[in-house]
Amino acid sequence: QVPSAHVTMDQQTERAYQKQAPVFENRKRVVGKKAANRYVKNIGLGIKVPREARELNYIDKKCPFTGQVSIRGRILSGVVKSLKMQRTLTIRRDYLHYIKKYNRFEKRHRNLSAHVSPAFRDIKLGDMVHVGQCRPLSKTVRFNVVRIAKAAGGKKQFGKF
Repeated sequence: QVPSAHVTMDQQTERAYQKQAPVFENRKRVVGKKAANRYVKNIGLGIKVPREARELNYIDKKCPFTGQVSIRGRILSGVVKSLKMQRTLTIRRDYLHYIKKYNRFEKRHRNLSAHVSPAFRDIKLGDMVHVGQCRPLSKTVRFNVVRIAKAAGGKKQFGKF
């Protein structure tokens, strides 16, 4: 019987030993006491910590709730466009650009890569997500998913209308 504080082998998917840095794993065990040490932090900005971040036993050093990444800077939103990468998604951000000569707007968009914590298991294509800026996590990833707003049904169209 392994206490829940220890990392079990099903979490060890990488070559390096996976653990939460703030949790000390070599504490002396006392018979009868159950140690349930899991580091979870509130990222602030009015964003609630997902229940899965507390209850699941995943290890992700780039997760804003259980890892060593802080959310600072901008909070953006967009529609999920691709989920083909591991723990990373691509969102599409639509906006309008004003053309002074014609006194009209044109539609434009930008794609943005963001890290997805395992706490967000039910993300699907077309969902609206909120991402928070953090330090660079890879060559193209500078944002972390902090909240999911489910997609409203309907045909594919420009996001602002």
